[in-house]
Amino acid sequence: MLKNNLLTIATLTGISFLPLTQAADQLVDKRWYIAPFGTLIVTDDDRHADNGWGGGMGFGKMLNEHFNVELKGFYEGFGAYSPVDSSYIGTWQLAGGTADVQYFFNRNRFAPYTVIGLGGMNTHFRGNDTTGFIGEAGLGFTYEVSDNFLLRSDVRYRYNNNQDRFQGIDQFHDMTVNVGFVIPFGAKPTYLAQAEAPIVDAPVAVAPDCSTLDADADGVNDCVDRCPGTPEGSKVDNSGCPVRLILKGEHFNYDSAELTVKAKEILDSLANSLIAYPQKNDIEVQGHASSEGSNEYNMRLSERRAASVVDYLRAKGIANKLTATAFGETRPVADNSTEAGRAENRRVELIWIEN
Repeated sequence: MLKNNLLTIATLTGISFLPLTQAADQLVDKRWYIAPFGTLIVTDDDRHADNGWGGGMGFGKMLNEHFNVELKGFYEGFGAYSPVDSSYIGTWQLAGGTADVQYFFNRNRFAPYTVIGLGGMNTHFRGNDTTGFIGEAGLGFTYEVSDNFLLRSDVRYRYNNNQDRFQGIDQFHDMTVNVGFVIPFGAKPTYLAQAEAPIVDAPVAVAPDCSTLDADADGVNDCVDRCPGTPEGSKVDNSGCPVRLILKGEHFNYDSAELTVKAKEILDSLANSLIAYPQKNDIEVQGHASSEGSNEYNMRLSERRAASVVDYLRAKGIANKLTATAFGETRPVADNSTEAGRAENRRVELIWIEN
């Protein structure tokens, strides 16, 4: 029966709230949003009714990497028939709202989530009105079309307990299938380098020509470069401090997490710079792979390579917090159908996180 199937959905939803390790692959998105949607309601057999349609609007906020909260209002309607002779006897009209908590497993372009909601609903049927409690639980996903437009769909079990009895029944178990979209307000956060004002303890005599010098070739002149000796290939902020460093090409032995001599030279230069000119930023080491091999194998390989870089830097005495994160083949930066593209995708990225 519909009741048993929907109760199974609710149980699975509860299990899915087990804690997951928080990834640091992006800055926390804390925007407000609106979410209009349409609904197909699959009715409880006890209602003796056809399935129906409806819609509504949600208004919510992204709290952190995993959680959203949302207030949602809806209206749904469907016809009812007699359990005796199946003749049409009236129309059910449901109007209500819930306060929802959504848990996202990730914030990638395709982002699955679970949801629970509590609220109230007014039921109108054959001239009678009653208000009752509702609880919802379900599974869904969003798909990011752009920074300010996401498609969204979920399937929910709904428990409805009415104060008055309809057709001798005071509780119903329905299912809803919701399809709509999400419109966040404002710009999506992106990586930002930590910019601090240069610390000047006392007037310092500066060589007249320092503004024309760039000893580490990072594009920031030596007069304002607060992180001299930045490794070649690093992306830096306006103060010359690294924001991102990408290891790609021949930096690992084939099909291995063992660092090559070239990779060790780059990491030695980075370690010397961080020790000589300390920064407070946490550094996330992201492992990426091309599409060759299975998804599972590529995920393990990228995880081992990221961990290898973290272990090497820790052994060099880096004080920054280092975190290894694996993405496998899920974030290509080039076309995997060509060898040149695959070489670009086989990489380890060091990301300085703004505190």
